[in-house]
Amino acid sequence: MKVNIRYFASIREALGQGSETVDTAAATLAALRDELIARGGAHADGLARGKAVRMALNQAMSDEAAALTEGAEVGFFPPVTGG
Repeated sequence: MKVNIRYFASIREALGQGSETVDTAAATLAALRDELIARGGAHADGLARGKAVRMALNQAMSDEAAALTEGAEVGFFPPVTGG
């Protein structure tokens, strides 16, 4: 299935791109993240399991168990602090 991925803040900077559309066999956000990490390079560094990465599915904050659907929009971003 095809999903649209958007990268934000430091993740976008690390990957050098703000978005992409990918064809994936992943059923969940966790599986998608693992597929992207498996690409190696900047994806492995920016989305590494040891890093705090927040995820959104169709513009709603979601946990890694959230199920992907055809045409879904996925967002990856670092935790945000403010003051």
